[in-house]
Amino acid sequence: MRLSRNKRPLYVQVRNILRERILHGVYPLGTYIPSEPQLEEEFQVSKITVRNAIIELVQEGYVEKGSGKGTKVIRNTSVSKLSKWKRFTEILVEEGHKIQKRVIRAEVIHNEAGTIPFPLFGGHCLCIERVYDLNGTPYIHYTHYVRLQEEGLDLSELSEQSLYEWLEDQHIELGKYKDEFAVATAPEAARSILEVSHEMPLLKRSRYSYDIDGALIEYSEGYYHTELHSYVVNYDG
Repeated sequence: MRLSRNKRPLYVQVRNILRERILHGVYPLGTYIPSEPQLEEEFQVSKITVRNAIIELVQEGYVEKGSGKGTKVIRNTSVSKLSKWKRFTEILVEEGHKIQKRVIRAEVIHNEAGTIPFPLFGGHCLCIERVYDLNGTPYIHYTHYVRLQEEGLDLSELSEQSLYEWLEDQHIELGKYKDEFAVATAPEAARSILEVSHEMPLLKRSRYSYDIDGALIEYSEGYYHTELHSYVVNYDG
C-alpha cells in the first residue's frame, strides 16, 4: 500500500489506518499488530515513520510495547470529537464482532431536480456508497453526499479511513452533526446488498454534518439490517 505524499505526514497516515483497524476488530483486543518490518513493507515507508506511528498509538492508549514481545492492542474504543459516546461500530467490536467496511462507489454525480441531494448541494456533489459487514454478512448500507470543494477532493485511501478523518484530510473541519432515525424500506440498491426483501422495514439513519461555520458538508442515509444485530447506544455516567 502506497500512502499519499501530499496530505498529512506519513506517520500520521499510518497511525490513522492502524487505529481504524483496531477500532474495527482487524487487530482484536489482546492480540499483536504486525511487526515493524511488516508494516514498513506494507506501507512502503521508513522504520522511523512506523515507529513514530506506534509511539502515537501508545500515547493514545491503544497499544503497548513489550520488550521482545511486539506491540499489543490494549484498548479498542475511542472518544469521538463530536460526541462523548462510543461509536456504534466500537460497541460491536467490544462485543467480539468483526466489522469490515467497503467502499463500493465514490464519484462526482450530477443532481437532477427532485433528487435527494439537489436541494442540499445543487447540481453536483460527491457520492460515496459504503457497506459495513458484520462477521462477513452485509449489515449496514450507507450513501453519503458530500459538498464539492473548489480545489477538488482526493479519493485515495478513502477505504482505509473513517469518513470524517478523510474529510479532515481534505481540510474540512466538522463542527457538529444531527442524526434522525426512522423505520423505512430501503431503496433497491441497498436492499440488494443487504439481501432483504422489498417489504422488510429497516432502521434508517439520516445524518447532517456541518462545518465549524454551520454550513452543511455531508448528508447521508444509512440502512441497518437490525435482524442481524440491534442498534445499540451505551450511555455511561
